[in-house]
Amino acid sequence: MPEKMTSVERVERVLSGGIPDRVPTSLHNFMMSAYASGLSFAEYLQSGEAMAEGGIKAWRDYGQDLVILENGTMALAQACGSEVEYLARSAPALKKPVLSSLDDVDHLVMPDVYHAHPLKENLKATRLVVQEIGREAFVMGRADQGPYSLASMLLGIEDFLIAVLDPENRIKLQRLLEFATEVVYRYAVAQTEAGAHMTSIGESLSGPDVSSPKVYREYEWPYAKKLVDRLNQKSIRLAYHICGNATRIAGDMVSTGAALLELDYKCDLVQIKAAVQGKTSVLGVIDPSEVLALGTPETVVARAKEELAVMAPGGGFVLSPGCGLPPMTPPANIHALIETAARYGRYNPDGTLAV
Repeated sequence: MPEKMTSVERVERVLSGGIPDRVPTSLHNFMMSAYASGLSFAEYLQSGEAMAEGGIKAWRDYGQDLVILENGTMALAQACGSEVEYLARSAPALKKPVLSSLDDVDHLVMPDVYHAHPLKENLKATRLVVQEIGREAFVMGRADQGPYSLASMLLGIEDFLIAVLDPENRIKLQRLLEFATEVVYRYAVAQTEAGAHMTSIGESLSGPDVSSPKVYREYEWPYAKKLVDRLNQKSIRLAYHICGNATRIAGDMVSTGAALLELDYKCDLVQIKAAVQGKTSVLGVIDPSEVLALGTPETVVARAKEELAVMAPGGGFVLSPGCGLPPMTPPANIHALIETAARYGRYNPDGTLAV
């Protein structure tokens, strides 16, 4: 059995393609931390100090190996001028896009990612968490949304999804996506400059549950690939998140060169394992709602063991919810997830599970 590792060593071993002592764990728990803080979600998700305190407390409570820092899916859109609504008990939502039409794309103004609100607060949270626990926990400072999803929030999600179906919009969409790619790139760099071990993007609107694989390959994949390549030139690793059933585009996601794929419970695990084996790693894929928020500890253990049996052999796996945890997810279920990895996710040196 491999020697016992620290959380940072454990995650680094997975990302490098090696076999750690056991399967690492992570949590998409920013809404749980906001709820537990006693602050309103609007206060918590716009305060670097509050988010850092909540992230550190959650790590001390649960002991996950990989700590994810974010304030939802609207940070970049808000920084670019879209109006965002901070909800009472959920992640922020788009209220009004900055663009009234694709004809206005050249009027977009590049934000200063170091000083624009709320990016500066997210970066502050990353700095504070890294300073406090960065030697003990692997820290992922999210770069928010990827080019496709950010573009949709600048134009309006419905208008964007309609626009990608009309070939006459291709040139204007390309300009919008180039702008979005540059914004994401700058923010990803800023997150790593703040001390994050790696960064990540969410591109759920580009997945098969919303957009066809054809649209994905034309309007998402080239920009994700460009982003990964530019970040790799700076030795910055990117995790790539798509909700829903991404099985049909898993090979495409792998070919972007992303260091880690964050996948959802709807995926076919056997097909996903075959697509990623020896090429990249996966973070996921426990159902955050039915299993973790609404299930029992026994349910969590049973489901986690099933997923470990498929995804863990040979390495390349981080056990985690497949997406954001609801605010009132029972702590007992989180402890059950972490403890299952510790007990049933231990490796033999050859990459087989020890139990």
